[in-house]
Amino acid sequence: MVANHRMVKSMNVEIYSRRHETFRVTKAIGCRPGIPSRSYGVDLRNRQCDCRRFQTLHYPCAHVVVACAKVNLNVEQFVDDVYTLERTLCVWENEFPVLPDLSRWEVPPTTFELVPDRGLRRNPRGRSQSSRIRNEMDIREKSDGKRCRLYRLAGHNRSKCP
Repeated sequence: MVANHRMVKSMNVEIYSRRHETFRVTKAIGCRPGIPSRSYGVDLRNRQCDCRRFQTLHYPCAHVVVACAKVNLNVEQFVDDVYTLERTLCVWENEFPVLPDLSRWEVPPTTFELVPDRGLRRNPRGRSQSSRIRNEMDIREKSDGKRCRLYRLAGHNRSKCP
């Protein structure tokens, strides 16, 4: 609430309808040059604001605080009962059972054996294995084997060339 009250000085409020409690709040100070200031519609009767924080949190956003300050309304009437001290104490008044000692816990034996999936393991260090999916484009025609670089003849290589 304190942070919302600080933002009151940097916003302008236009009253659309005092009877329907609707306002247009425009942020005036702190906008960067060239960027138009944003405006938010506030409906106090239906508890709605265009920034959607008021509906989501059930707690007045800065735009609601500014609108209430303009017409001298108490902002605290728009705070939901969930945030009251009585509700908080109701949550914590319940007693929690004390847990028994860890050594006395009964743990049922496992009925199945966990087996690791070897396919999910990483490859060992060394040369990485290809993960490419091969198709008919990758099939090479059979060759006659290695050929001599010097004579281009099959059956021997450069080191055993006659």
